[in-house]
Amino acid sequence: MNPVATRRKLQHQHRREEGLTLVELLVVLGIIALLAALVAPQVIRYLGDARSSTARVQIKNVESALELYYLDTGTYPTKEQGLQALVEAPAGLKTWNGPYLKKDAGITDPWGQMFQYKSPGDHGAYDLYSYGRDKAQGGEGEDTDIVSW
Repeated sequence: MNPVATRRKLQHQHRREEGLTLVELLVVLGIIALLAALVAPQVIRYLGDARSSTARVQIKNVESALELYYLDTGTYPTKEQGLQALVEAPAGLKTWNGPYLKKDAGITDPWGQMFQYKSPGDHGAYDLYSYGRDKAQGGEGEDTDIVSW
């Protein structure tokens, strides 16, 4: 066989093996889309559960800060003072020994809203709660209110 013809044949075969065909690319894209469609809802569900769990932990941290505030001052912050009293000393309060929380972020829920605080509370010395994702009272799932009582 002619050496030039053999070389051309090998080059032609080599070029065919260099890239993917359009059909192969479409199959790969289809598989990726199928996996994304199956996995995405699970990831979104876990993200929602994570925010609710984070809010529960944050409420426990704020409760601890409120207890330290109480030990130092003999009272819980008033509704007017709010949770900001855990970060900055209220005017005229000499026994304040804070800050009881390092940052303002500690009094903000995972959805970017301030935790709701009421003192005296309907369920104890104070009520501390978050309205959840929907930012409204009530709801189910991620929209469920997260409360301290």
